[in-house]
Amino acid sequence: MIDQVTEKFKAQADNVGPIGGTIKFMLDDSPVYIDGSGEANIVSNEDKEADCVITTSIETLGKLTKGELNPMMAVMGGKVKIKGDMGLAMKLQSLLG
Repeated sequence: MIDQVTEKFKAQADNVGPIGGTIKFMLDDSPVYIDGSGEANIVSNEDKEADCVITTSIETLGKLTKGELNPMMAVMGGKVKIKGDMGLAMKLQSLLG
């Protein structure tokens, strides 16, 4: 399941400019790491330190990408936890499709 999520992020990352930092998603304890600090967004499953860490479930991420769940409500309701650079978190809309 995490492989499908990683591939989707890779496809989206190729379509947008660098996000200007690093983001790590912890999805059901599996990492998806996006390094947008260079000339392109590089997506991997490395578990490294990041400027912004977003913790949620694969199910919740799916609902967010389909528009079934409002991102602000997900954060307020505790379904999504964000640590670090909130500016980077705001750029995620382009990566979520």
